[in-house]
Amino acid sequence: MRFLNVRPNRGQAMLLAALPFALTCGAYLLFSHLRLAENPNDKLLPAVGSMVEAVGNLAFHPDPRTGVYIFWADTAASLQRLLLALAISTAAAVVLGVAMGLLPLMGALLGPFVSVVSMAPPLALLPILFIVMGLGEASKVALIVIGSLPFLVRDLALRVSELPREQFLKAQTLGASTWQIALRVVLPQMLPRLVDALRLTLGPAWLFLIAAEAIASDSGLGYRIFLVRRYLAMDVILPYVAWITLLAFLSDAALRWIQTRAFPWFAAARAS
Repeated sequence: MRFLNVRPNRGQAMLLAALPFALTCGAYLLFSHLRLAENPNDKLLPAVGSMVEAVGNLAFHPDPRTGVYIFWADTAASLQRLLLALAISTAAAVVLGVAMGLLPLMGALLGPFVSVVSMAPPLALLPILFIVMGLGEASKVALIVIGSLPFLVRDLALRVSELPREQFLKAQTLGASTWQIALRVVLPQMLPRLVDALRLTLGPAWLFLIAAEAIASDSGLGYRIFLVRRYLAMDVILPYVAWITLLAFLSDAALRWIQTRAFPWFAAARAS
């Protein structure tokens, strides 16, 4: 029996999926206990109770100075920046990607430029954005757009170019214009693939967001993490990192749910 032919059933798959999480949590609890037993004031691996208390104070007790619930204010600020940037990137990617993949002239015009721009490290452009656009929201949103848009455009253009050319010929035979082909032939097939590209973009988008908030911001999850690091407040940093991970996972799950509900034919074709 070769291992490549062994397929777990549903219960085994769930158990295998939970095992790495259980081992990670167990290892943390073990090493935290050992460090705290040696030094009760150790801050590197705080006890679970300390983290719950620290986050509870930020989430359920208003700040005495501002009256704001800091945890939820940070979450709202980061999500607002992220969603706005991804909305801009998605809209621009649909237009540019479809045009580049469908129209040879647009592909020749923009293809090399987008390829070169996609190689530029976005974080290296962050100081330029701050100088040109200031330290406000625009520069943070722009960083995420710059980091995600070239990838989305290139991926979408590639997917359009892979469509069977017979579809375009048949549509033209039936009298369809270029605009009608783009809207009624290309776009319906590209939207589920765009969801896949967005899922792959979530990780880098969070990275760019946290980097921008860490350097110049007065709110946001990244800002809070880098603010409390000077106090070695791991009881805040670790829960914030876990919360960011959970938000990214939920975003990915929401996109998968949208893809399955909005494009059932695509999910069925992938399953087969």
